[in-house]
Amino acid sequence: MILLPMPAPAPQEAFAAMAALSPPGTLDVRPAVAPDAPCVHELIAQYQQAGHLLPRSLGDVATHVSRFVVAIKDGRVLGCGELAPLSRSVAEVRSLVVDESARGLGVARSVIDQLRRRARAGRYRTLCAFTHDPRFFVRLGFSIVPHFWLPEKVSADCWSCPLFQKCGQYAMVDTQVGRQTTPTANTEMVS
Repeated sequence: MILLPMPAPAPQEAFAAMAALSPPGTLDVRPAVAPDAPCVHELIAQYQQAGHLLPRSLGDVATHVSRFVVAIKDGRVLGCGELAPLSRSVAEVRSLVVDESARGLGVARSVIDQLRRRARAGRYRTLCAFTHDPRFFVRLGFSIVPHFWLPEKVSADCWSCPLFQKCGQYAMVDTQVGRQTTPTANTEMVS
């Protein structure tokens, strides 16, 4: 008997088994794992062509897959986002993408909520994002700030960009991510 190698399943098919973990029709937002990398890369590549996302190679996504969260419904990755550390106190929302078929269903908000939880757990004081259209982030409580308020981002990515100072992106920050909303046993209330 000769065993022939099976062709690799398409990225979306690889998650059919994982879909069984959630009831059909339920949106599951969870940390990305290594097998998610091809789906995340595919989703980013689809929307990179519009010029609103920085290019990401499959290798880059695979290397940083643990920083991503994915939104999955019925075995399909419908959205993703990355929490990318810029310093010990600042993290950035990167590669936030929602499939066209799932726009307006709250997928992006669910991804941002999960990234905020991760940012709080990582003790980041500031969560930032860079976008061409700030309306979504403003609705979620982010504020528009000058780019130079985020020197970590400028030095990490902007200086070397050919569109530096003319990219048309808005710098957005969510400083609430680092604030405790309820006192804990180890904090003092100051009035």
